[in-house]
Amino acid sequence: MDSVTILGLIAGTLTTIAFLPQLFKTWRSKSAKDVSLGMLMIFSTGVFLWLIYGMYLQALPIILANLITLIFNLIILGLKIRYR
Repeated sequence: MDSVTILGLIAGTLTTIAFLPQLFKTWRSKSAKDVSLGMLMIFSTGVFLWLIYGMYLQALPIILANLITLIFNLIILGLKIRYR
């Protein structure tokens, strides 16, 4: 694995785990009132498009980071809708 791929994996890991505190807070508090529904929808769409882009390029760091980020954001989006 080359150094650019490792750099991409580290960057993807950090930006992906940045969503865990929000996910855990929303899950524990059973409240998502401070999370913007519009932001979640737009962000999830963008992450989905990045995932498609990464698949087109066959770039593992882009694929992994965006797949996991999309899952986290869809969970937060689901909690936002559930706890309305």
